Amino acid sequence: MSAAAPPTATEASIAREATWREGVPPPLPGPQGAGDWWRVIRRGLPAILILLLGVLLILPLRGVERLFHGPRRPWTGPHVQVVCRLVLAVMGIGWQRHGRAMRQPGAIVANHSSWLDILVMNAAAPVFFVSKAEVAGWPGINILTRVTNTHFVTRDPRLARQQAQEFSDRLRAGHRLLFFPEGTSTDGRRVLSFKPTLFQAFLDDGLPADLAIQPMSVAYHAPEGRDPRFYGWWSDMELGPHLLTVLAAPRQGRVTVRLHPPVPVAGETRKTLAQKTQEAVRAGLASDILT
Repeated sequence: MSAAAPPTATEASIAREATWREGVPPPLPGPQGAGDWWRVIRRGLPAILILLLGVLLILPLRGVERLFHGPRRPWTGPHVQVVCRLVLAVMGIGWQRHGRAMRQPGAIVANHSSWLDILVMNAAAPVFFVSKAEVAGWPGINILTRVTNTHFVTRDPRLARQQAQEFSDRLRAGHRLLFFPEGTSTDGRRVLSFKPTLFQAFLDDGLPADLAIQPMSVAYHAPEGRDPRFYGWWSDMELGPHLLTVLAAPRQGRVTVRLHPPVPVAGETRKTLAQKTQEAVRAGLASDILT
């Protein structure tokens, strides 16, 4: 079998090129007074400082790590986990994980609800997001994606072979690449159909025989009295107002991350992989948003 092209930007993007638009998003009032602005500063400033310190520490750590482990990430992966957990803590967002990250080679697929997914999913397990190349130019977010070694993809047939090789190399190095098979973010209350085309990249004969895909479901629980979709970021919602609205909330909610049993790739097709992982993520979300 010839090398499969990596997922397209639409299918594997942390950004929202194909945007889900069902329903009317809740209003984003932002800070509404001195108290709200104080909460923004009290939560936002420590979060920024932790991220900056994390960036400064990861650079030399990665240099030493490369000497001993080459392309693998046994040190910097856990470092990013700790940083993201600390950021969630100073923001006041409760966090809980069920299940464990798989040990064999493979990738993780998850539902996509918010910009908070970057922090929440990195806190849950050492992962490397797959994103469209345009995100590399987003102010602020581009720093996080570069430092955490996000795997960027470009929709260009001329680069398909090169990107397929890069994709395979990272899987062989033990990187847990994380995809959003829905192709867009939602309000966090549902899981859209997974796009089977994404999973074609896992069927290449050159990949490890024990390759598996682990489903991850992420359920956001809004602060008491708020719209259940409070943490969702979708449709045409702007990032700045949404971020400020979250930081200004008098009380924060919590998020539940559930790592499901891995699905072995051997013997599967892209359609069956999409179906099995989608069912696991959907069932996990349904059970957690009811609690």
